[in-house]
Amino acid sequence: MRNQLSWKVGGQQGEGIESTGEIFATALNRLGYYLYGYRHFSSRIKGGHTNNKIRVSTTPLNSISDDLDILVAFDQETIDVNIHELREEGVIIADAKFNPVLPEGSVARLFAVPFTEIANDLGTSLMKNMVAVGASSAILGLEPDEYREVVEEIFLKKGQSIVDKNMEAIHAGAAHFKEEADGNLPNLQLEKADGKKRMFMIGNDAIGMGAVAAGSRFMAAYPITPASEIMEYMIKKLPEFGGTVIQTEDEIAACTMAIGANYAGVRSFTASAGPGLSLMAEAIGLSGMTETPLVIMDTQRGGPSTGLPTKQEQSDLMAMIYSTHGDIPKIVIAPSSVEEAFYDTVEAFNLAEEYQCPVILVTDLALSLGKQTVEPLDFNRVEIRRGKLDLAAELPERENSAYFKRYEVTEDGISPRVIPGMKNGVHHVTGVEHDETGKPSESPENRKAQMDKRMRKVNNLPKQFKDPLFVDAKHDEADLLVIGVNSTRGTIQEAMPRLEADGVKVNHAQVRLLHPFPADELKPLIDRAKKVVVVENNATAQLATIIKMNIGTDKIQNLLKYDGNPFLPNELHQSCKELV
Repeated sequence: MRNQLSWKVGGQQGEGIESTGEIFATALNRLGYYLYGYRHFSSRIKGGHTNNKIRVSTTPLNSISDDLDILVAFDQETIDVNIHELREEGVIIADAKFNPVLPEGSVARLFAVPFTEIANDLGTSLMKNMVAVGASSAILGLEPDEYREVVEEIFLKKGQSIVDKNMEAIHAGAAHFKEEADGNLPNLQLEKADGKKRMFMIGNDAIGMGAVAAGSRFMAAYPITPASEIMEYMIKKLPEFGGTVIQTEDEIAACTMAIGANYAGVRSFTASAGPGLSLMAEAIGLSGMTETPLVIMDTQRGGPSTGLPTKQEQSDLMAMIYSTHGDIPKIVIAPSSVEEAFYDTVEAFNLAEEYQCPVILVTDLALSLGKQTVEPLDFNRVEIRRGKLDLAAELPERENSAYFKRYEVTEDGISPRVIPGMKNGVHHVTGVEHDETGKPSESPENRKAQMDKRMRKVNNLPKQFKDPLFVDAKHDEADLLVIGVNSTRGTIQEAMPRLEADGVKVNHAQVRLLHPFPADELKPLIDRAKKVVVVENNATAQLATIIKMNIGTDKIQNLLKYDGNPFLPNELHQSCKELV
């Protein structure tokens, strides 16, 4: 019996690969197993190799696995592309339709199961993925009926006969695999899970859920990979809470609509990826100059230009911090798990209103679209903080119809905020430099006063932000400090025990607040390490550069990967071991 294994299904995009993985994983989640999934897919609607790799365990997981135990193949390309990941005792279940062949020298065990033929006999080839799920259940030692609840959820709306046919396909796949194995089943049966109910979700769903919980009632966005699922989630959920989503003509319109709605007092946001963030740069500056709250979700992907729209990368870091022209206060938050994506989304809306500035919540493709087991969320942790906006306040009357000092110079840099319609709150709003009432002003003294006011508002944020770093530092003096951002956290956490077993003292810090940078919090960890390695998915060491700019250390060595794939635990283990 195994307490952990890795399963992958692959084929041509558009032939049910994603749904196969979804049904397989969801059923295991209901049984109480922990899961971590990562999809490899092409930037086209149909065609091109795609696969879904799912790691299953009776204990919590933090990353995808280095290797593979079971490969389900709908075509020969899946075998050729993925067989290098298989362990020596690994198993391939392939559709007999394409006469599967193992590459020369392979020791994998191949089972040819007629997925398509069985499905056709049951009425439609579309059910071949259910046959594959059944064959997989036989390997794991699971009863086919364990999938009934999931199948009913998906297909019952089409009628009980469709549910029965799909269950028949699962049973047929399991029976045929057992017959093919002829009593010699692979040693890949899973130990029984604890049966506890946990969430199984992608980071984008956590962001959407966090936005609803934060009180957001308007989203404007333009579809783009890998952010589109946030908009899809909000389209389904927001109307239930009196909110709405608008699909705009482009990202410029999306960003300016979100600014307008926030100006009117509605918590609003937009979501995009690198190309969209580039288009939003001028509008982000407008948010900074008018001190209007704005929340943007940036789901990083491979660039530049269209680049690798469906692949992993972390190359927007500099763009998020420095792309706007002129100087404005800005906050950039980087969650490192699906759970953090939920809570950090709530916090992004709070910070945007408290500091009256743009807040960017950044993820990467692996975090946005990777599906993970998540413990039940604590909604008691959700609080709404609107800063210096008091909708119940009675503003004092002003002599001679004087304007409200919306941009009043204050010690903390944050001015009083009103929304349209509040009595005695009339003021001017413009994107040019302005005085305390919002009227345009080019006075040098006023310019300096307003600039200083805006820039000092976020000075103390790193000390006020609850967890600017995720820290796992067991050693007062470490041989190595590993620093990462976003989804690399889980991979680093898995590599650390392996390094410790090699006799390397390792500390770990994951940057969760990219801007303003938590230099005072990170510097002591760097000082306590002999060497520092910064792990990131880009070609120019952007995170390492940001650290050097803010701390000035010469200890940093870079570990970069920019081929479109996330880091694997063994990669980090071996690379870090070589650096020590």
